[in-house]
Amino acid sequence: MPTKPKFENSINKLENLVRSMESGEIGLEDSLKLFEEGSKLVKTCQKELKNIETKVEKISLENGQTS
Repeated sequence: MPTKPKFENSINKLENLVRSMESGEIGLEDSLKLFEEGSKLVKTCQKELKNIETKVEKISLENGQTS
């Protein structure tokens, strides 16, 4: 089973994908592949952020704090 990428690693990979696509040095087909990969990474990052947000809210509620 592959390990789940860490949030920071996913963000770094996204930044690299964007740089590659913005460089204009890759073809359309490769750009599409990078876009697909980037879309998956964005989804992964969004899920991770939502999980963290939920944990922070839970901790805040346990400590009697409201957001």
